[in-house]
Amino acid sequence: MATRDRRRYGSELLGEGGRLLPAVGLLGGLAVWWAVTALGSGIITNFAPAATVAVLAELVVSPAFYDHVLVSVYRFAVALGLCLTVGLPVGIVVGYFKAAERATTVLFQFMRMISPLAWFPIAIIVFGVGTRSAVFVMFMAGLWPIVLNTAHGIATIDDDWITVGESLGGDTRALLRRVVVPAVIPDMLTGIRLSIGILWIILVPAEMLGVNTGLGYLILDARDRFSYAEIPAIMLVIGFIGFWLDLSVRRLHARWNWG
Repeated sequence: MATRDRRRYGSELLGEGGRLLPAVGLLGGLAVWWAVTALGSGIITNFAPAATVAVLAELVVSPAFYDHVLVSVYRFAVALGLCLTVGLPVGIVVGYFKAAERATTVLFQFMRMISPLAWFPIAIIVFGVGTRSAVFVMFMAGLWPIVLNTAHGIATIDDDWITVGESLGGDTRALLRRVVVPAVIPDMLTGIRLSIGILWIILVPAEMLGVNTGLGYLILDARDRFSYAEIPAIMLVIGFIGFWLDLSVRRLHARWNWG
């Protein structure tokens, strides 16, 4: 009974009055940020909110800044496209065919546990310094959530669905197209959402592989120029873009489940 009451109380908070809760949370985070920089000492005072906002105001009116943003978004989009192109078909094959699952489970679990940062030296040696090496590192990080979530979704499909499809004369291709793929789309979207989060996080260190464009490069450049207030300003932009990327997939996921 107590648990039910707590849930009801939580749902009431998230009702009409609950619309203010996100703003309260943001203000709380801003207050902590201000307190840490105002009450601290030394170099940390350079990261104060007031200085950051002033620098951010300069960045958002600079055309050169948007060039860096577009380059980062381009690298992210290429990496995500590769993850989708490879991850979705592989996940379908692994999830649908038992032999493929048994053959790849150990390998895939092993590969996904390798830190993406460990691929940096290999990326530079194989692809050289630049966009291709950054995209490769991001691809190796974002591939596995799509593969594993897609395969897991197919493995949890009710066997009766497959039986009915087979009884109606459907071959493997027809079953995949008309039964399996539609049923597993929510799991695919979950994997895509996880992949997007990983790709956007890995983007910043990936752009520190000797490239001279992108948001990750700007953070290093700001550090080298001792423009410390510019670092959190760029971080705010990174967080803002990442938030909207994740929100878009969440809305797509919710719309699909609602439909």
